[in-house]
Amino acid sequence: QVQLVESGGGLVQAGGSLRLSCATSGTIFSISASGWYRQAPGKQRELVATMTSGGNSNYADSVNGRFTISRDNAKNTVYLQMNSLKPEDTAVYYCNAVVWATPGGSVRTYWGQGTQVTVSS
Repeated sequence: QVQLVESGGGLVQAGGSLRLSCATSGTIFSISASGWYRQAPGKQRELVATMTSGGNSNYADSVNGRFTISRDNAKNTVYLQMNSLKPEDTAVYYCNAVVWATPGGSVRTYWGQGTQVTVSS
């Protein structure tokens, strides 16, 4: 019932920028939290950034100061602005959302399919 679709990935040179988007659709009452994760080749999936419904954000040390998570509540879309990209940022990036489908209903976590980000040196 809830679908997350990432977009904005691609190939960029080191030092460049990309903005990822994650559009959430379906039966949604509210989104409690949103996040971005990534998985690089040969590594486990790791947290990149999160944002609560109150607007508080947290970042992994490796991206702090370079990446910014934001949201557009009217569009149910969360963004990840990535600046000063490094080759080690190369990974598949996934968004997730903790969603209340209906008032008083259950909360569930949903994941997108991922978008590839490749940073060349």
